[in-house]
Amino acid sequence: MTGEGESARCCCSQDAPDVPKASEPQGDSDGPHRGSLCDQHCAAINNLQGDLGCYLYCPHVPPAVSPPSCCQQHSEEVCESCMVKTTLTAENAVEANKLSNNYKFGFKKWKSHVTARPWEDRSEIVKELYSDLNVIRGPGGSTVTFGNVLYLLLFGWWLSVLYVLVATVMFVTIVGAPYGRLCWDLAGYFLWPFGKVIQKVEVPKSHQALGTSESGGDASGAGESSALLGGPVPRRWRPRCCVNTRYWRHAGTAAWLCLGYPVLALAHGLACVTAWLLVVLIPVAKLSARAVTRVLLLPPERVLVRRLRMTEVPLEGEVILCCYRALNPYYYKYAVDGINVFAVNLLPLVLVTLVLGYVDSHNRLTSSPVKFTLALLSIMPLSYYIGMAIASISAQSNFAVGAVVNATFGSITELTFYITALIKGSREGNRCYAEIVKSALTGTLVGCVLFVPGLCMVIGGIRHQEQRFNSRSAGVSSALLFLSVGGVFAPTLFSKVYGKLVCGECHNVTQNPLGHYLCHNCHFDLVLSLQMDNNGTLYYSHVQPLVYTVSLLLPAAYLIGLFFTLKTHSHIYDIHISDCHMPGHHHSAVVHWSRWRALVILLLSTLCMSACADLATEHISPILTNSTISQYFIGVTVLAMVPELPEIVNGIQFALQNNLSLSIEIGNCIAVQVCMLQIPILVLFTIFYPTNFTLVFSDLHVYASMFSVVLMNYIFMDGKCDYFQGTVLVMVYFILLAVYFFAPSPSGC
Repeated sequence: MTGEGESARCCCSQDAPDVPKASEPQGDSDGPHRGSLCDQHCAAINNLQGDLGCYLYCPHVPPAVSPPSCCQQHSEEVCESCMVKTTLTAENAVEANKLSNNYKFGFKKWKSHVTARPWEDRSEIVKELYSDLNVIRGPGGSTVTFGNVLYLLLFGWWLSVLYVLVATVMFVTIVGAPYGRLCWDLAGYFLWPFGKVIQKVEVPKSHQALGTSESGGDASGAGESSALLGGPVPRRWRPRCCVNTRYWRHAGTAAWLCLGYPVLALAHGLACVTAWLLVVLIPVAKLSARAVTRVLLLPPERVLVRRLRMTEVPLEGEVILCCYRALNPYYYKYAVDGINVFAVNLLPLVLVTLVLGYVDSHNRLTSSPVKFTLALLSIMPLSYYIGMAIASISAQSNFAVGAVVNATFGSITELTFYITALIKGSREGNRCYAEIVKSALTGTLVGCVLFVPGLCMVIGGIRHQEQRFNSRSAGVSSALLFLSVGGVFAPTLFSKVYGKLVCGECHNVTQNPLGHYLCHNCHFDLVLSLQMDNNGTLYYSHVQPLVYTVSLLLPAAYLIGLFFTLKTHSHIYDIHISDCHMPGHHHSAVVHWSRWRALVILLLSTLCMSACADLATEHISPILTNSTISQYFIGVTVLAMVPELPEIVNGIQFALQNNLSLSIEIGNCIAVQVCMLQIPILVLFTIFYPTNFTLVFSDLHVYASMFSVVLMNYIFMDGKCDYFQGTVLVMVYFILLAVYFFAPSPSGC
């Protein structure tokens, strides 16, 4: 994903920014919202210090006043109040709307740009990624590097051998001798293309006139310069026995198109696809693509291959290929039409998964575990496309449309899998699917509370010694998490009070009917025990109403939280979007995906997501029955965290830019949506489509979730953190995973 410079900037923060920022007074038309808590404190500071106070930061203004001067001369209480202010820079109105949505509670956080970034604002590293391979640079050292040697071992030697073989074939045909000479020159080039250049040279007019006279004085052929058919044949390859030289040229072109070009195009296509999938070797992919589309379609006399020397000036003519490095590790930032290169490379995997899943229904080509793995891997790019589509639609629409899109499709990835799993379990009468769904829900909750913020703290703390975040906004999410966890597990606690102990099997130890019994797999199971007692009347009259009540209260609490953070107490997320750029720069919004295009992609991705979820649930049965690993562990790891990988990547990128607030909010918002939206939707779905899903969790799920929420609130209490605190969260998460790994499988599985 491409970086976007979305670092949070506080008016009195002592954090060192990633990029040197400068200050400008707030007294402009883009000033912060009046009446906010931060403005009141900053106004008091300005009355005391004049020009010193709270500032807006813009990367294009020269440094002026150091921000820490405010904190050095004022009380800690005032500075903590000013910490609420966050100032961001945006290139255009669409990006400003997207940045604002990132800080709105309940909205999907998205890191990548939804519009094309201004070229002048990009770093030199990023500019090099998108540069074409036709720029001649100055002497930059030796071309013998690790990446270039890797190219020689992976591509260079066999491409060179292939060119030699094609050159031999062209020489044998006689009429294709000029193309044979070209292939001979290109064999040396593609063996080691670094420090060499391929140019398209113009044929001198004298040669054109000579070719015209020798072809019988045909004036119509004198000006031909089209690829493959244009230009005269060099004199050393022109047959003297033939009168019609133009016919000779056409015969050579036909031989080349039939015998030489298809073989080389196929070879370069294979090299292009392989290098593109490896990402870091994308320059090799560009090299091969340009060779097929430009070099091999030119007449041989128009192509000149030459070696560049430090003191040599290139000949006049268009430069077609000039490559210096075969490997660039920064290509993980590369994007195609706003889509990250990894999401582009994983898209064919979705097609392969769907074809294998529905065409090979009898597992003749692949096995069920392979199809299950492919279905899970396909969820990752689809989650990325859904997130990109939601961000694009929200950024180009008003608040109401953005809220509806986020609420409708924000949890579509997880809900699709859960519902398909419950439907399959209901049809087969297998309770194991319901337990897998409960494990995935708990795994998502624990992972987003411990692993996501912990990993972001560790990676961000390596670059920044201490990171600060908005403790008040984190407090809102923490309060909602406490409420949601208490509501979700209320029916489970009810079962502990009124349930019965159910054991899988018991053995008499003393062989005495009144003696001791040794029991295994014992647990409180309110559903089974009460269904066997009085036909389950106690369950349906007490527990089920409690479940429905909780499922109504949790979404209501979520709506109250939205109203609190977006309307009455919006100053908690006091965000200012600053638009300041250098004079003369044009920053008109060039949107990657229009609203209609994003909507179509969103619907198609959702449809493919449903198909992949159906395939995953269809082929999970052999894994559950034959695996020695606990089904609990499979649910809390693979099924819970794989759909969240795009969110984890976004959180890491936010943390690297010293914007830990968004990293924490990503995990908190997902956890809150699991408890307050996804679980009530599953309960509502169970009403219309009876399944084995009941809102009664095992003891392990209850203790793991409650402990995770308590630990997270303790870590986030002071509004600052470092990599050690993040390590604690990650270690606790791995300890819980170890507990799930050694735990026995759920009853009924």
